[in-house]
Amino acid sequence: MPTTDLTKETFDDVVTGSEIVLIDFWAAWCGPCRVFGPVFEKAAERHPDIAFGKVDTEAQPELAAAFGISSIPTLMAVRDRTVLYAQPGALPPQALEELIGKVRAVDMDAVRREAAGAAGN
Repeated sequence: MPTTDLTKETFDDVVTGSEIVLIDFWAAWCGPCRVFGPVFEKAAERHPDIAFGKVDTEAQPELAAAFGISSIPTLMAVRDRTVLYAQPGALPPQALEELIGKVRAVDMDAVRREAAGAAGN
């Protein structure tokens, strides 16, 4: 599945409409972003069941600000509308594949129980 350019108008629909979403916060002037872009695109082709979105931080500063993005590229992994991973830095292909495997393996029921417990404190 190809990557999707995310905007403030489309972001919520993509995140709520997909079980797993990987989001690449990037900018055209960013050298590491240009290196990571093809890695992200190839992963999108290998995992058609995952939504891969790209947020151009120059064109979508509101989205970047909403997630506190201060360094790019930043990769965010969202599953069931819960952010499981958000780290700056360009990942090599193998590390991205490992992250995808870890996101798939997360017990979301346990995550929700933990979140509910933390909210009750």
